[in-house]
Amino acid sequence: MRIDLMAGATLSAAYPAQNPQPTILVFDSGLGGLTVLDQVRHARPDARYIYVADDAAFPYGGLSEAALVDRVLAVMGRLLALHAPDLVVIACNTASTVVLPSLRQRFVTPFVGVVPPIKPAAAATRSRVVTLLATPGTVARSYTRDLVATYAGACDVTLVGAPNLARFAEAEMAGEPVADAALSAEIAPCFVTRDDGRRTDVVCLSCTHYPLLLPRFERLAPWPVTWIDPAPAIARRVVQLLGAAPEEVSTASPDVLGTFTGGTGLSAALERSLAGHGIRSLTVESMPLARQ
Repeated sequence: MRIDLMAGATLSAAYPAQNPQPTILVFDSGLGGLTVLDQVRHARPDARYIYVADDAAFPYGGLSEAALVDRVLAVMGRLLALHAPDLVVIACNTASTVVLPSLRQRFVTPFVGVVPPIKPAAAATRSRVVTLLATPGTVARSYTRDLVATYAGACDVTLVGAPNLARFAEAEMAGEPVADAALSAEIAPCFVTRDDGRRTDVVCLSCTHYPLLLPRFERLAPWPVTWIDPAPAIARRVVQLLGAAPEEVSTASPDVLGTFTGGTGLSAALERSLAGHGIRSLTVESMPLARQ
């Protein structure tokens, strides 16, 4: 049975926030969740935000599923005690597919996860040739293949597990972009031409890091396609759960508190990039990962 990653908990589809100015914690293994943070802040500009990058354990794809569950449960326990958020967004496909059931069992705080956007891709395609671009771990999981079978059965779907794109996105944010050739090699398998002449016309960005590279994807693509980012759907789900922002809310969002569990990659260039996403206050909540 497929778990609804965006369900938010066993709560009704909409419920009034207990706090008139809710606190929302956005969590990722690194910087990919910034793409989700931007969309959620746009939807609820009045909320208080904490962005947490578990960079001490990045990338999550290098952990076994059991180790990943243990890691995220431990980190989340400390974060919930520190910040008491009204809602947590798990802005990471790997953590969403592996850890969300355990998070919901352990904690009463509502959690919203990330779903590979295969359903809107199937609705948008005209050629019926679609690509799902993700990390190798997401491509390999049965959850992803179940989504494809359920929502894109009438489509020809190519699953591309890009081994380096998340790391390339982190480098881009740190002011150290990789060469075009390296990026092109990662996305080249997304573009497929079938024997009957039909070509890929929709690519699902199924890792939250990937939209950070979208302007370069668009420039390097061999032909134009529709790139589908799951972040707007996540923002809509947050609004369903917490309600819409008050009509009289200021258009200026409060600054976001950024927290890193390692912080070794923090630099002046990265801090400038983070400021562009509203993160102007940074802390390191040291939680080193004991690798097996």
